[in-house]
Amino acid sequence: MNEDTKQIGQRLKGLREALDMTLDEFARSCDIPSEEYMTYESGEKDMGISLLKGIATRYGIDVSVLMFDDEPRMSSYFLTRKGKGLAVNRVADYNYQTLAGGFNHRKADVFEVTVEPKNDDIDIHHSRHAGQEFNLILEGRMLLQINGKDLVLEEGDSIYFDSGLPHGMKALDGKRVKFIAVVL
Repeated sequence: MNEDTKQIGQRLKGLREALDMTLDEFARSCDIPSEEYMTYESGEKDMGISLLKGIATRYGIDVSVLMFDDEPRMSSYFLTRKGKGLAVNRVADYNYQTLAGGFNHRKADVFEVTVEPKNDDIDIHHSRHAGQEFNLILEGRMLLQINGKDLVLEEGDSIYFDSGLPHGMKALDGKRVKFIAVVL
């Protein structure tokens, strides 16, 4: 069990308990089957950013609280020095580093995402969430699948898309890929 996934689960449980809701009530309020939600809260299963963002929005908290256990503090600007953003390895192959997590009332969540290469035989995990997303490739090449279409993005390429469509990615050429993801 990934330690970051377990900690996110503990923060979800803390939110649920602070709201004085049973596991079933909370799962229902998030449109997640109770059995599935239980695996997230226990840290047995990773919860996608889209689901975390949805829960955060529904309960009026910042997604950084759930992902990084960090409360936003700044309201005029927030500076993140290179390599100093709070990081979480939600799944073995992805590392999210928040670049704007300390700014109150953000309109978007901004991450530097690192995707490690994996076996080509492994299926791409797809997610979907309300809103829109922007990705800018900083290093490497990645395959991005959006609604069944395969797109190859290289260093310097960017894409803006409807994140309500199923989408997922993987690093190409046996090398890691780094990109900026802006989730609106």
